[in-house]
Amino acid sequence: MKSWARLALGATTTGAATVVYAAGVERRRWTLREATLPVLAAGATPLRVLHVSDLHITPTQKSKQRWVTALAELEPDLVVNTGDNLAHPRAVPTAVAALGPLLDLPGLFVFGSNDYFGPTPKNPARYLTKSKKRHHGENLPWRDLRAAFVEHGWVDATHERVSMEVAGVTIAAAGVDDPHLGLDRYDRIAGRARGDAGLRLGLTHSPEPRVLDAFSGDGYDLVLAGHTHGGQLRLPGYGAIVTNCGIDRSRARGASRWGTHTRLHVSAGLGTSPFAPVRFACPPEASILTLVPRLTAVDAEGATPAKAVADVS
Repeated sequence: MKSWARLALGATTTGAATVVYAAGVERRRWTLREATLPVLAAGATPLRVLHVSDLHITPTQKSKQRWVTALAELEPDLVVNTGDNLAHPRAVPTAVAALGPLLDLPGLFVFGSNDYFGPTPKNPARYLTKSKKRHHGENLPWRDLRAAFVEHGWVDATHERVSMEVAGVTIAAAGVDDPHLGLDRYDRIAGRARGDAGLRLGLTHSPEPRVLDAFSGDGYDLVLAGHTHGGQLRLPGYGAIVTNCGIDRSRARGASRWGTHTRLHVSAGLGTSPFAPVRFACPPEASILTLVPRLTAVDAEGATPAKAVADVS
């Protein structure tokens, strides 16, 4: 066999193996990430926050459902859900069942575009450009999902300023509707966050800079977001190829600073569109965040490495 033919065969074989791995293995390599973030007021009790995002769940995803349900064993003090729970018009019962015991814990949420609209087939090349065209799928039953969350006691932070006491810490939280769809109306929650709160927490689905700047300007300690899927496809030594929003690639997953005071945590999420069911060097994840006082913590930049791999059936 000629050398060029061997190279072509090798490239084809490697490419096929990569696709098989990305579609058949990594997208179900459920991973728990951990980070310690110094964001609480001095003297506050450490707080364990479970950050879940981008479930993109369908009624047939039993492996994902089991793994998400088991997250309750972590016994977090607070659960924060930053949207894109649904990927099918009949997925509300599946999402509620997956979150199951987590709904019995204190929780906050905002929604993303894939709570409102179903996924559609898209040209993957669109993610490499900054096209602002939106192709929405069918309307999804987000009102039913919201009703289930609220009925269980989770708080909808969409365009609301709310206060809650969790594990001895007063949390002043606020959120916006999905900036990816241009639904954010920060003016509805604008103003300095409570100065006497142990944690001032902002929520958004898509981490658009205009929203992050607003939260930072109002003195929020931590902003939680999702949407990016961590890039979904990452290159070793390079990281995320794209973020699908306005932030830079280095912030597509995990913890970072936003300005001098605010911390940002972006979840790489737990799902994909059914029409692009691949992940590479970016396994689906949830994050357990240990929040500690600013004056007593080592001021580390990011999350610790992924530590857990669960059911891949």
